[in-house]
Amino acid sequence: MVTNEQCPDCKRINEVLSRVGDRWSVLVVISLSHYGTLRFNELKRNLGISQRMLSLTLRELERDGLVNRTYHPTIPPKVEYNLTPMGESFREPVSALGHWALNNLPKIDAAREQYDTPA
Repeated sequence: MVTNEQCPDCKRINEVLSRVGDRWSVLVVISLSHYGTLRFNELKRNLGISQRMLSLTLRELERDGLVNRTYHPTIPPKVEYNLTPMGESFREPVSALGHWALNNLPKIDAAREQYDTPA
């Protein structure tokens, strides 16, 4: 077991991984890395996410320095999101995770079916 003395930053690492590793944050980063700058409703439509959850996710990603929010005072107002340099640096690990998930879907489905089938 790792103690706080052995890993004084483990609590902080957990905090960061909880944020950047959640389902919606990963999908927002993948979407912005693939399409570049997107408006709120484009992200919402691409991801099939509720307005509330997307707002919360974008706010946290912006707070953590991964996403830029640009407000254009037009009528109607226009808000765009894109990845910051730190968000761009997160593309590679997120992309690797996404590819791993896609490549292993058949194995995961088979394992779930085997697990869920009564013996």
